[in-house]
Amino acid sequence: MANRLFRKKSVEQILSDSESHGSGLAKILGVRDLVSLGIAAIVGAGIFSTIGLASYNGGPAVSLLFVFVAFACVFTALSYAQFASTVPVSGSAYTYAYVAFGELFAWIIGWALVLEYAVSNMVVAISWSQYFVSMCEGFGIHIPRWLTMAPAYASEAYAKMQEVGEENLSGIDKIGLQAFETAPRIAGFPIIFDLPAGLITVFVTWLVYIGIKESRRASNIMVVIKIGVILAVIFGGLFFVKPENWTPFAPKGLGGVLSGVAAVFFAFIGFDSISTTAEECKNPQRDLPKAMIYCLVICAVLYVAITLVLTGMVNYSELNVKDPLAYVFHYVGFDQMAGIISVTSVIAITSALLVFQLAQPRIWMTMSRDGLLSKKFAKIHPKYKTPSYATIVTGFVVAVPALFMKMDFFVDLTSVGTFFAFILVCGGVLYMDHSGLSEKSKFKVPYVNGKYVVGIGFIVGLVLLYLYGQDGLSEWRTLGTKQVILHKSLVVVFWGTWFVMSIFSFKNNFSLLPVMGILINLYLMSELGASNWLIFIIWLVIGLVIYFMYGYRHSKLNSVKE
Repeated sequence: MANRLFRKKSVEQILSDSESHGSGLAKILGVRDLVSLGIAAIVGAGIFSTIGLASYNGGPAVSLLFVFVAFACVFTALSYAQFASTVPVSGSAYTYAYVAFGELFAWIIGWALVLEYAVSNMVVAISWSQYFVSMCEGFGIHIPRWLTMAPAYASEAYAKMQEVGEENLSGIDKIGLQAFETAPRIAGFPIIFDLPAGLITVFVTWLVYIGIKESRRASNIMVVIKIGVILAVIFGGLFFVKPENWTPFAPKGLGGVLSGVAAVFFAFIGFDSISTTAEECKNPQRDLPKAMIYCLVICAVLYVAITLVLTGMVNYSELNVKDPLAYVFHYVGFDQMAGIISVTSVIAITSALLVFQLAQPRIWMTMSRDGLLSKKFAKIHPKYKTPSYATIVTGFVVAVPALFMKMDFFVDLTSVGTFFAFILVCGGVLYMDHSGLSEKSKFKVPYVNGKYVVGIGFIVGLVLLYLYGQDGLSEWRTLGTKQVILHKSLVVVFWGTWFVMSIFSFKNNFSLLPVMGILINLYLMSELGASNWLIFIIWLVIGLVIYFMYGYRHSKLNSVKE
């Protein structure tokens, strides 16, 4: 059984499988299109919403966190690029894990990618709805409150009103109570749902369904618009920057800066999604590596610049708002720019929704080709040349929860699944180097021998921890065993992994950059809450049940002679 669980697919076998299915996908994407799709995915809900919370927690120093996270993503992007040049098919990290680690890990990664794409799109759809409703109100169009939110918001607001009184409600609670009181009722039960979130998901799913060319065209237009407005924010905001707002630079210390890890990382999620379009690229082995690096560098520069401008225009303590870009211009009295930003944020989030909705069906299509999902998921539409059934299912999977569910905690949960995938992709490059598979790669992660560097870095890290981390070490001494397991276990895993990687790097001359990708991603993971990890583990257990009930028995590798 163990042999079956960890059987790998060869590169030749994967390429042969992709060529033998139907008439194939339309190959029309070049570097510019891929960069556009990457920017469309990255510059979305993160830059227009979560950047405010990160700045509120970390102050101006959060700009350095953007640099740090971008640094981690570059190492990961290089690893993705090497795999993409070696295995130029749809499937992203799922396919790469099949080559490097075997079927069970491939399934786990594929299941984790559902979190990154489908589940994060639920959050993006709900975020889009909030901006859309605000934009409509700016034009004097008022949508009934019971059509604009999840039922949980309204019921929680009603319960809170009974406890503290209506006069003590504010913000979302006040709006939620209004929805609860004005909603039509069936048998006394209020009918409340988020109609805009559902409608935008249906529209984007239709766009993705009818073709990659139409999706490309729509994405390119939206990217040009939102990048133009972001540049306008940066250069326009410079005139309102007050350098004294940058002091203190890190008002809440390192802990405050790192508390924004999930929000900042969520702002970068998406650069890997372009690897799912490999079969629709004109020259994937050349273009995918370039596109990943280009879009990461562009977005990192934009994020750092816009963070410094925001925290320079207003004090960091004013930025705990859902629409920070529009808010800062309202704050300085430039209402025209604030209005433009409100409209553009709707466009920006739409483009991010489009790219993720484009990526998820291609993951399922690839898993279906391997027999791990029903054959219907691999069906290619004869006219539109898209994975039609998988696209429709993705639409339902995203639209229905977006209509009815409160999804706030999924920002952190999405990050957990993505970190997990990133670490395995970086580890997969080490496997490729060790097994000789890298010889088939048309693009390779630049090799820097980590024989001594990884171990020396581990020792330096321990010394720095001892010299500058006494506050953290003192906290550890006050924790019981149960608290350490619940809240600090990932920190232990991080240091343990670094120690093990030091040994293996010394023995096997590991390439330094993938090792750094593993360690930085693992460190960022350790900053996420334990509750997110518990939910993620439950999610993986559900995935394993599905795998053993269907995928294990129907895998195409079952017909391959051992």
